[in-house]
Amino acid sequence: MAGSGRILGRGISFPPRVGPDGRMAWSEGEANVQDAIRVILQTDRNERLRLPEFGAGLKRYLFEPNTVATRHQLEGRILRSLAAWEPRIAVEAVDVEEDPSDPEGAIATIRYKLVATQAPQRLTLAVTLGG
Repeated sequence: MAGSGRILGRGISFPPRVGPDGRMAWSEGEANVQDAIRVILQTDRNERLRLPEFGAGLKRYLFEPNTVATRHQLEGRILRSLAAWEPRIAVEAVDVEEDPSDPEGAIATIRYKLVATQAPQRLTLAVTLGG
């Protein structure tokens, strides 16, 4: 989308990396929004200085059983964190299901719309649980 960086933002890519030109790689537009979602979901509470409430804190589920109840808690935490920290999206649904290839894992699928363009988007994230 032309000009999506102006509409949706631009920032250092996540994970941070060096581009082919030897400079820090940047993401913009829809990719920048997805990078921001990943940062929110992969950041623990109290991990950021001066903003201790930032992040979803999904790592706290590391040793929790891979049950329907745990996955339901993950869905709620993801919804609340994205509502609090990513104003560029409107979350339509969060589904957390068992990872068919890992009994200690779950797959979170987030369906959302970009507020500025109403374009539907989807992001999938693996979450490690305890068993």
